[in-house]
Amino acid sequence: NSYLSIPPSSDLTRRLPPSSLGDILRYHVLLRYFSWTDLLQIPSSGVLVTTLLQTTSRAPANFGAVNITRNPLTNTITIQSPVTFSPSNATVLSLIKTLPYNITILAVDSLLVPYDFNLMTSETRPPLGLNITKALIDGHNFNVAAAMLSASGVVNEFEADEGGAGITLFVPTDGAFGDLPGNVRLQSLPADKKSVVLKFHVLHSYYPLGSLESIVNPVQPTLATEDNGAGSFTLNISRVNGSVAIDTGIVQASVTQTVFDQNPVAIFGVSKVLLPREVFGKYSAGAMAKPGNPVVGANFQPPETSPSPENSPWLSGPASSPSGFHEDMKSNGERFRLQSCIVGLCCIGLYLLV
Repeated sequence: NSYLSIPPSSDLTRRLPPSSLGDILRYHVLLRYFSWTDLLQIPSSGVLVTTLLQTTSRAPANFGAVNITRNPLTNTITIQSPVTFSPSNATVLSLIKTLPYNITILAVDSLLVPYDFNLMTSETRPPLGLNITKALIDGHNFNVAAAMLSASGVVNEFEADEGGAGITLFVPTDGAFGDLPGNVRLQSLPADKKSVVLKFHVLHSYYPLGSLESIVNPVQPTLATEDNGAGSFTLNISRVNGSVAIDTGIVQASVTQTVFDQNPVAIFGVSKVLLPREVFGKYSAGAMAKPGNPVVGANFQPPETSPSPENSPWLSGPASSPSGFHEDMKSNGERFRLQSCIVGLCCIGLYLLV
């Protein structure tokens, strides 16, 4: 508070429109986890780190990144624009809070402003006013998703977020819904669970395809995370075999097409329905891939317990054969040897007679 109340930070915050202030705040969010020990190991030459602002595509070149340097004599950590001699920089004062490998909150002594940041850019940007349902219907392959979004009412919440940080939607194709295992009946889920599953397909920030392909932090919270708590309902986004892969812990989908991309909304078609492990997590990815397997939350009935291998009737006996198989083989063998002896005696008798 004390640093924000003095110029130039105080002057800047007073005259910034809310939309531009949002971008300034995004510039203070690093898409990389740093513990205090990590900071003290930064080389004197510094490290370039992507911020949340860089993912919006509103910062030219790499002006949405920051350069973090450390003075090897004093261990002072400085954060500034990657542009040489940038007037905006801040010194790290202290560690406020850390959740290992997830979030670190640091106190700094100044407001950071991206180099060449146009304070009026966000203010003059006209609202998009996108009708998401119509955009999906126009895509000709997303009728099921459009119907579910419209019926659930959550699409109104998505469209309300367009004026903020933006949103990124991963929308399953009609074929993806058709490929669901037989017992995964999303329509039969309670309304609150259905809403959670739909929100699980949405990131609360605008990510064009290029940003997804080069994403720094692969574990991304979703709108469902905001309703259920940090660390839950997250997506793991990475690049696999030249395409963007989205892993829920149960299924792995890939981005198949760009349906709509205009800041601040991106809509991508995906090859599978993203099933959160918090709802369907008692079953492995292999089990989920087989039609007819039961799934939590979808009229689940526990399967009958299968006999253990050692107790299976098909694995009894030294040769792992069905029960009674060896006894039958033994009696049949004895019968064959007796018949062979009789035939042999008959042949000898005939020979003697001749």
